[in-house]
Amino acid sequence: MLDKNGIARRIAQEVKDGYYVNLGIGIPTLVANLVREDIEVEFQSENGVLGMGPFPFDGEEDADIINAGKQTITTLPGASFFDSATSFGMIRGKHVHLTILGAMEVAENGDIANWKIPGKMVKGMGGAMDLVASAENIIVAMMHTNKAGQSKLLKRCTLPLTGVGCVKKIVTNLAVLEVVPQGFKLLERAPNVSVEEIQAATEGHLIIQGDIPEMLN
Repeated sequence: MLDKNGIARRIAQEVKDGYYVNLGIGIPTLVANLVREDIEVEFQSENGVLGMGPFPFDGEEDADIINAGKQTITTLPGASFFDSATSFGMIRGKHVHLTILGAMEVAENGDIANWKIPGKMVKGMGGAMDLVASAENIIVAMMHTNKAGQSKLLKRCTLPLTGVGCVKKIVTNLAVLEVVPQGFKLLERAPNVSVEEIQAATEGHLIIQGDIPEMLN
């Protein structure tokens, strides 16, 4: 199965030349380090940055240059900084081609829960609500199961929803799946992971058609 960098590396294959891409907190932030060098991509962060680069090397961090998750980042030549109103205007105006988010749960109909666990203190939903309401191409980066071994790909989400019917594709440590009207369609499996293992780890309806290839990572 894949580690977090493996998930991000596979998602990086979905990033196309000329894309404007929003990276959520967690695994998605790793994608900026792994995109092909022969394409031009603009990474956007909702705190007001366009043109994010990879994470800085140790000792080269600038505490004034951070992403929405308050991690220090680098910027590429031509990068720009602006206020949150402008940033969310870009998002709500559908000027972002691809949104990559983490999630605690995804339902087979494309619902996503990624902001709150009841009983635990959180600061708020942040930009996630705007992103899922406005984005037309959402890929989720997540572990297939939680720490207790329970599936995070469900028939219905049990946690408070962030968005309804919005997720298009999911990349986990076990598989690549597409959300279709019938459920989770299995597209690829992680190296050395069997279809049976993926089936056992998926509570929602899993659609398996033909031979499922190993993902190229």
